[in-house]
Amino acid sequence: MATIFTKIIRGEIPCYKIAENSTHIAFLDISPVSEGHTLVVPKQEIDYLFELPDSLLAESVIFAKKVATALDRTLKPLRTGVVVEGLEVPHAHIHLVPIYREGQGLSLRSKAEVSQERMQQIAEIVSAGVEL
Repeated sequence: MATIFTKIIRGEIPCYKIAENSTHIAFLDISPVSEGHTLVVPKQEIDYLFELPDSLLAESVIFAKKVATALDRTLKPLRTGVVVEGLEVPHAHIHLVPIYREGQGLSLRSKAEVSQERMQQIAEIVSAGVEL
């Protein structure tokens, strides 16, 4: 059975897309830790990040770097943090979490209130700043 991420990749479920290429997609997390919290997902459905073939793992990190650079440039956080927990969806993914203040936590259990309108605005702003 396809994961929710595979359904997003196929276009069966909508998302706030940030970037996409032939092997990866990045979109805003619908339960964000902070404004701009983005998921980087390889299109190949593999459960565990460290089960990805080496070349796909390397591509995932490089793709994440390009998205994080766009987050930093457009949203102006202090920096963008990285979380790889991988327990909530059985499909490898990387969380990019903009950090706006010192001491801001990166726990995926923390949630920020972000309206749908703001999510759309963030997606448009960041997407325009991604250089693939």
